[in-house]
Amino acid sequence: MAEITIKDIARECGVGVSTVSRALNNHPDINPATREKIMAVIAETGFVPNNSARNLKRVDAKSVAVLIKGITNPFFTDMIQTIEEEVEKRGYSLVLHHVESREDEVDVALELVKEKRLQGIIFLGGEFQHSEQKLSMLNVPFVFSTAGAEPENLKENSYSSISVDDVAEAHKIIDYLLDNGHKRIAIITAQSEDLSVGRLRLNGYKNALEDRGIEVEEDLVCSLRSGEEYEQFSMENGYVVTKELLARKTEFTAIFAISDALAIGACRALREAGLRIPEDVSVAGYDGITLGDYFYPRLTTIKQPTRTMARETVSLLFGIISGKKKHQHLLFPGELVIRESTRSRNR
Repeated sequence: MAEITIKDIARECGVGVSTVSRALNNHPDINPATREKIMAVIAETGFVPNNSARNLKRVDAKSVAVLIKGITNPFFTDMIQTIEEEVEKRGYSLVLHHVESREDEVDVALELVKEKRLQGIIFLGGEFQHSEQKLSMLNVPFVFSTAGAEPENLKENSYSSISVDDVAEAHKIIDYLLDNGHKRIAIITAQSEDLSVGRLRLNGYKNALEDRGIEVEEDLVCSLRSGEEYEQFSMENGYVVTKELLARKTEFTAIFAISDALAIGACRALREAGLRIPEDVSVAGYDGITLGDYFYPRLTTIKQPTRTMARETVSLLFGIISGKKKHQHLLFPGELVIRESTRSRNR
């Protein structure tokens, strides 16, 4: 099969090459819908941009790989840019590799290591729990970034992780909604068997309700669609799941979506149903993507310190590569950012 080029992506999306380039580099002067379309086509085709594509074809002893699960999620954009900057400062090249939602990222990494002389691997997104036997087969240093971890697994010294405390941060935003008079809070979350941050954020939601003596109602727990048709943390998934919630006629005054992209999709479904945000329904997200600050109404969210996490991810990885650092788990605080998409019901 011929190598996919940036021109192929531009042709498929019906835009110019410069527009694709701006989407890849997160330029502000590009329509969000256009960026989403471009990133979706990139994910479908497996296109790897710029120098990274050339790096995949050559044997380079001074390169590290970033395996991204959920490349269409705008949350990763700033992180990838910062990781690339930090890696290049150290005189290394970066290999970007997209992991499909149905793929096991460690299996993908094992195959990639066979083909490339990598010095290290960064996992962005994906599951927080993996077989120790599989991890031991990776013969290069690696760090799981943004994938989270369950508290009981944080003592493991067989791998490193960088994340916020997803359970605590989800608890924080539910506490905020409860303090503002919301008792019937729906959640848009991952499937029950999911081992990504979706489950951790669902646990935070449940813990917050239980701490207030409020029973968790299964009708208010809305699981994302899965399979090849839907990207896990996409606006489309948030839209579809919210339509299903509205069709059930279940009463709720607020929605907490486990990512900002899902929350934005939920807002569209609510508006189509004739509901006002936040007068009729408050909507809160998670991640703190730039689009949430320009969306109308501006989105209340938990903002993750993406650039700090990205820099620390690279620092930790290179510390392990040099032998100066051992495996560790770093947790960063998130920030509750209250904007226009939520309001108090106590007025």
